[in-house]
Amino acid sequence: MTIYEYMKKKSYIPQTKVKNPEPKKKGTDWVIWAAWADRITFEEIKEKTGNSESDVIKIMRKNLKPSAFRLWRKRVHNTSIKHRKKFKFERKKIREKIRISDISKL
Repeated sequence: MTIYEYMKKKSYIPQTKVKNPEPKKKGTDWVIWAAWADRITFEEIKEKTGNSESDVIKIMRKNLKPSAFRLWRKRVHNTSIKHRKKFKFERKKIREKIRISDISKL
């Protein structure tokens, strides 16, 4: 390989590097990835894989270390918006805060 080939740009399209990219397979790897993702609800996981919330919990319990599973359960139970209804409610609250802050600036 010459120095010019080494320095040549591979693409003009910028590449976004994601810490945890989406797995290509729709198996347990995808379910685990989706369960950790905040923007993917349990309802979407059920639509794509057929696994209910309890099935996802069983998959996570089986495939994660005990400490990682506890951390995930705490995160999902307390702060996460893993249910579509909660997700929509949280988004509505955020939109209302934005509107109120815009009004107060006037």
